[in-house]
Amino acid sequence: MTDKALSPGGIGNKVSSIPWFLNKKVLFFITLALLVLIPIGVGDDYIYHIFITICLFAGLSTAWNIVGGYAGQLSLGHAIYYGIGAYAGMLMLNAGVSPWVSMFVGALLSAGVAVAISYPCFKLHGPFYALASIAFLEVFHVVSLNWVSLTGGANGVMVPLDIGWHTMIFTERLPSLIIVFGLMLVTLAVAWAIRRSKLGYQLIATRERESAARGAAIRTVHVRLYAAAISAGLTSMLGTFHGSYLTYIEPESVFNLTFSIQIVLFALVGGLGTVFGPLYGTILLVPITELARGWLGSSAIGLHGFVYGIVLIAVVLFMPDGIMSLFQRYLPKARVRQFNAKEESPVDRVHLDDIRSTKRPPTGDIILKVEHLDKHFGGLHVTQDVSFDLRKGEVLGIIGPNGAGKTTLFNMISGFLRPDSGSVAVLDEDGLFIAPKTPGAFARSGVGRTFQIVQPFAAMTVEENIMVGAFYRFRSVEECRKVAREIAYELGLYRFLDEEARNLPIGGLKRLEVARVMAMRPRILLLDEVMAGINPGDLREAIELVKVIRNSGISIVAIEHVMQAVMELSDRVMVISSGEVLAEGKPEEVVKQEAVIEAYLGKEVSHASSE
Repeated sequence: MTDKALSPGGIGNKVSSIPWFLNKKVLFFITLALLVLIPIGVGDDYIYHIFITICLFAGLSTAWNIVGGYAGQLSLGHAIYYGIGAYAGMLMLNAGVSPWVSMFVGALLSAGVAVAISYPCFKLHGPFYALASIAFLEVFHVVSLNWVSLTGGANGVMVPLDIGWHTMIFTERLPSLIIVFGLMLVTLAVAWAIRRSKLGYQLIATRERESAARGAAIRTVHVRLYAAAISAGLTSMLGTFHGSYLTYIEPESVFNLTFSIQIVLFALVGGLGTVFGPLYGTILLVPITELARGWLGSSAIGLHGFVYGIVLIAVVLFMPDGIMSLFQRYLPKARVRQFNAKEESPVDRVHLDDIRSTKRPPTGDIILKVEHLDKHFGGLHVTQDVSFDLRKGEVLGIIGPNGAGKTTLFNMISGFLRPDSGSVAVLDEDGLFIAPKTPGAFARSGVGRTFQIVQPFAAMTVEENIMVGAFYRFRSVEECRKVAREIAYELGLYRFLDEEARNLPIGGLKRLEVARVMAMRPRILLLDEVMAGINPGDLREAIELVKVIRNSGISIVAIEHVMQAVMELSDRVMVISSGEVLAEGKPEEVVKQEAVIEAYLGKEVSHASSE
């Protein structure tokens, strides 16, 4: 990499130069304060009711956003957990148990139901979770209608008007506002904590690119289940409060698809995957519909659906990322202080110059064994009896024409495809050969890979992309952040740390993918055409980058079409054609073989060159 590319400057700790009244955090706290101060100032019961409804739906939408926004799983049956919480509160209150206790019982029950519904769906791809959530919502609706002895059937359940904090039933509106405001704050705090935790980064990564997340050793099903359980528990707690607030519930109102869609809509309008978007979406929509109902009376029946539709169309047309995108677009951004390479260095910082000057260690023992791999797709035999060994610190180049089966081979030696026959064994840190089966198992055994078509986590910054890889080795967010900055410095990406990955050019994306894998500290690195499509200047830098990685003792298997890179980097070259190993040996010897020239250029060219 050029010295210019690595010259210090461009990142570092943000130093705010924003006027205090335009700071996002200040605006958020002002918003929260107004949710309490306005109804107290007006003193009208109806205004109180509107603001209680805002806090309720803001909490419900924020809870939904954990699974729908962060994890990217569209739940259209979240009223299930609201209904469970409401019924748990009402039934236990009739039995003499306070809602302050029953809300936790309902939350645990809802979390269990969420896991039971979600687990089989999260193992599949496509709309299965959304369809299953609707189906189970209808099941709960029908069961609650027919289980008359428990739910009261269509007549519903009422509670005695026992006024007091222990029942959450009041004659005045202010105590109810205080309770629901507190529950909303708890939900926002949980959402905020998750977004800045290891779980939050892994959820966003899973939402953006599940295959890349699996390659980073993320247990994608498990993290989604955590999100579903937390989301359901919070939704249930709000349902318990609302049941006491209404003093009456029935199946048609709690297990209701329209109610679920409302919750989703508030998050969508506010900004999916953002912490405070659902709150602002609710603040926009609820007052409009509630005031319209109050002003128009019975003539406004169904008007809320029309209002939601108009607002949704406007959002899609003018701010497709939701209300929160306006904050990003129009509020001043923080001034960035220049990065000083002489500052206290991150964890285990090794400057690039030191790495470059490190002498390449000799190759060691065999670290990867690939034996007799075969793979069919229907009648197509993609790989046929492919075998090779890889030694510690060695660079093995794999070349061959398009469609030869190279990427299929990579998918088998990284766990993304199961071979029809044959085996892959990796030397673990204890000196024993193990046979991983899944991408996560390969990653945990020290195998990291890039993809032929780059798979960045587009909505995350460069720093966050690298942190996702670092989470495999480090638990602390701050520790992972330091490691990400170290690797970004070494790979010439530190100028782009705060840039969203989607904004990088192709060369930067390929380098970012290597950086994410390197953050996992792999012992074997699989590079799938990382130099394809980049300009000559970036090509030279990419070759130097691979040399830096090689000199650190990491074994590399590289699929590559750029012969300059193959010849300069590879210790051995293996040629694959039509799924078979055509030739193997030293680069300068292999590329001269007639069979290799024929595979690349055709028989006529091969015969002409031999004549």
